[in-house]
Amino acid sequence: MLIVAAILAIFVYGMIAAMLGTILPDLSKRFSLTPKQNGTIALAQAIGLVIASLSVGPLIDVQGKKVGLVLGLALITLALFLLPKSRGFGMIAAYLFVLGLGGGIIVTGANALVSDIAPETRATTLNLLNLFFGLGGLATPFISANLLARDSVKLCYLVAFLTLITLVVHVVAPIPPPAGVVQFQVSQMGDLLSNTGLLLLSLLLFLYVASEVGIWNWLARHLIAQGIAESRALNILSLGFALGLLVGRVAVSPILISVPATQVLLAASVLIAITTFLMLQTSKPGAAGFLVFLAGVAMAPVFPTTLAVVGDRFSQMTATAMGIAITCGWIGLAASSPLIGAIAGSDPRGLKRGLLVLPAAGAAMVLVSLALL
Repeated sequence: MLIVAAILAIFVYGMIAAMLGTILPDLSKRFSLTPKQNGTIALAQAIGLVIASLSVGPLIDVQGKKVGLVLGLALITLALFLLPKSRGFGMIAAYLFVLGLGGGIIVTGANALVSDIAPETRATTLNLLNLFFGLGGLATPFISANLLARDSVKLCYLVAFLTLITLVVHVVAPIPPPAGVVQFQVSQMGDLLSNTGLLLLSLLLFLYVASEVGIWNWLARHLIAQGIAESRALNILSLGFALGLLVGRVAVSPILISVPATQVLLAASVLIAITTFLMLQTSKPGAAGFLVFLAGVAMAPVFPTTLAVVGDRFSQMTATAMGIAITCGWIGLAASSPLIGAIAGSDPRGLKRGLLVLPAAGAAMVLVSLALL
């Protein structure tokens, strides 16, 4: 039951991770939003993710994972029911902020829950769990393009309903309460924040999330600007990138049993730098889909494997340490989305230039991964 609850939570997060990039073309047309405004909306979501990740680690360590997961799922449900009622840019940004709060909570909570279930095979288990993130990310743009005629209102209500079901599952699931000894100690925060290993792992997630969420949020609009039909662009996002994440996590799980996690992170970083650069060099749907798929495969192991390394190195205050690392990831999103939008300017075709931030982040990940060896 615990595994099922964690899988559902990560699946929901996969769906909302792909939500903004999926509904952005429709919202941009309805409200005449520019790439710069798109960047501000993504920033609002990122700020919600950052605030949630900063606070949820201590909350989970003190109150338990069930409290955090139920709270996060409730916020996501609320945001998705309200988002279709938006009347303009400001309301969209506000509801995406709430969506970010909920998403940040369930990412930390679900990964911390599974990390404790199988500590001896943490890297493999977390990669298998996050396979369902890929499934959720695949489902959102695929359903929008092929079943809902790209109707953002229907999509929001559908995902809200699925999140509500997941919320009920977490309410009744026998998620263990916090241990008798309270793990979180304010006095130990300084030691965590000054730990070189945690700082490097946090920097790696800063760069990685800037790349991954950059694709989720911007790829469809970039492809449309290159002359690819909206439905085809959304299918490239789902059957290309999301499927690549899914396949990559299945493929890497047995590898992590015998290969050190830090070596896997280095190889993935090299491939991210190469594939994200190449995917921006074509406007042909077939080539774009294949290269985006390869980028998804390359990115697949980074997030769960990095969290596994955090869990291995910090057996005490695990959720807090994960929360710090994940927070740095969301800060990467907060930094990259406005930067991409600013570089792109008012013309969506400028996203080809703005998205060069992604391979640059991949190159920096190589340096950080080398320092972790």
